[in-house]
Amino acid sequence: MYRNFAIVPRIIFGRGCFNQLDDILADRRTGGAMVFLVDDVFENTALMKRVPAEKGDIVMPVNVDEEPKTAYIDELVARLQQGGASTPDGVIGIGGGSTLDIAKAVSLLLTNPGSATDYQGWDLIKSPGVYKVGIPTLAGTGAEISRTTVLTGPEKKLGINSDYTLYNQIVLDPELLAGVPRDQWFYTGMDCYIHDVESLNGTYINEFSRAYGEKSLELCRQVFLEDHDDSDDKLMMASYFGGMSIAYSQVGACHALSYGLSFLLGIHHGIGCCIAFQQLDEFYHDGVAEFKEMMDRHGITLPTGVTASLSEADMEKMISVALGLAPLWENCLGPDWQRLMSRNRVRELYERM
Repeated sequence: MYRNFAIVPRIIFGRGCFNQLDDILADRRTGGAMVFLVDDVFENTALMKRVPAEKGDIVMPVNVDEEPKTAYIDELVARLQQGGASTPDGVIGIGGGSTLDIAKAVSLLLTNPGSATDYQGWDLIKSPGVYKVGIPTLAGTGAEISRTTVLTGPEKKLGINSDYTLYNQIVLDPELLAGVPRDQWFYTGMDCYIHDVESLNGTYINEFSRAYGEKSLELCRQVFLEDHDDSDDKLMMASYFGGMSIAYSQVGACHALSYGLSFLLGIHHGIGCCIAFQQLDEFYHDGVAEFKEMMDRHGITLPTGVTASLSEADMEKMISVALGLAPLWENCLGPDWQRLMSRNRVRELYERM
């Protein structure tokens, strides 16, 4: 049976379009607060001063030094509820993929009872969230277009996967990518590149996903292997198309393994994907070769030996986290994936990292 999935209904793209945020929000104001969740890296910067907050609105810096945790979502929701903003007119996320995931999760938990941990999985959300707007300041994760908000809970790293997770509006302004540190720009962009490789080489592939994935891959190659004045515009659209590609297919082995790295070691998603991907030649030979060419071109050196000091218990837990992502492995290896991907084989992959 084919999935009848939802997509973000309203999208604005173009340099300087962030300046239209005030007009976009005006139609949604009904007397409640607008809650702006902004990556705290932008505190005391020009971007923070451009946030169109009105009297009664809440501008809340959020910290993404670590991957978003379910406990942090619960904390932010409690702060808003205690501050009288339990039913705001909207939640606006401004930042990279982690900030966008936080904003999506906060929107959902304001209208669904319990902890964020309760909704880690597929289609567990029962009620639409608060109106939400996503504004990426990094490009690559696809969080702006994804039906997933990736969270680390006490037992697992797993997204809240739901059509209700999708943003109601996204604002894609390539000017917001200016000044991103080189390594961070690369790691986040590679998340997009790896999305494309995993989707296009997966068993779930179809012409819908292929059309978006191939265009995203083409744009990634222009950004990371060529020189273009409008590379930020290209990368922002690559992120969008990459996210659309996996909407009707799935990611694969690299993302499954990177979830384990993030859960046990706190490694950020983008760099975790890069650490894992360079060891996956047997699954994505051409993609890994091209990835290494991109690393060389941009002078990127990845950490090594990141799993060397893990205890046996931690290694076993990391393996369990990775193998718990059944749809990712099925997309990579097919319905017989459990026979093909044993715990020992996952261990061998992790030991190379």
